[in-house]
Amino acid sequence: MKTIIKAQNLARHFGNVQAVKDVSFSVPQGRCVGLLGPNGAGKTTTMRMIMGLTAPTSGSLDVFESDASKLNRDLRAKVGLVPQEDNLDPDLSVSENLHIYGRYFGLSKEYLATRVPELLGFMRLTDKADARVVMLSGGMKRRLVIARALIADPDLVILDEPTTGLDPQARLLIWQQLTALKRQGKTLLLTTHYMDEAQRLCDDIVIVDGGKVLDEGTPKDLIARHVPPHVFELQKPVDAKIIKQNNTSEDLGDSMLFFTEKPQAITKILKTDTPYLHRPANLEDVFLTLTGRSLREK
Repeated sequence: MKTIIKAQNLARHFGNVQAVKDVSFSVPQGRCVGLLGPNGAGKTTTMRMIMGLTAPTSGSLDVFESDASKLNRDLRAKVGLVPQEDNLDPDLSVSENLHIYGRYFGLSKEYLATRVPELLGFMRLTDKADARVVMLSGGMKRRLVIARALIADPDLVILDEPTTGLDPQARLLIWQQLTALKRQGKTLLLTTHYMDEAQRLCDDIVIVDGGKVLDEGTPKDLIARHVPPHVFELQKPVDAKIIKQNNTSEDLGDSMLFFTEKPQAITKILKTDTPYLHRPANLEDVFLTLTGRSLREK
């Protein structure tokens, strides 16, 4: 399988600040890879190096088997970027935003006459083609930003928190269309703070913190490696018999989490009127286990 992005011993320093330290990972063709981490973990700096906006201090970073900081115009056209902010032109219509952006890539008017309606249909924006951007909802703007990133039919799509702030319906639609891009063979690199989104969309996960890779693998493998399969949340006070069991636990203040291999050992102790939540372990449990629960400020 061809490798689209390959980072080896990647580092970036800003004076005495080591934003990225000895990071290595790869993104295979046709897969969705999630780059996850708390605020200040080094994700943004890594993404900027991938896009050729920041040069590495040391190590190597190849995109399409070429130095990321020296990509020519043709290779850059193979990368679509969905930024975190909706930096659309508010004075233009939906279709005009796509046409003008396409012209930046040197795409012909004839090609865009077909491509723009195609993308508007793909992102469910056909009926908004002539609407001004200021009239769009937040979800529509995000879909338009994604459509814009696809204008030159890129092989690699980089998505920086594509669904932040959206309602469940808008998120679901974007998830469906990103899954469709994967079926088309597109390679996706995704950052998100929604662990359910990462677990649903990503074939592989790279978790970073403090500028370093903490672990990587499929969501299923990461969950199996770092947390027991069953999670119970119990309101305090918790029965002392459960606390004495050999389970991994976390104190959340008003409640406690218990991670266990044997859920029956907990349920048989619980009284019938005891409220509790029992769920399978998920990627968020892994993320918090590796990076901690302390609040991170930018």
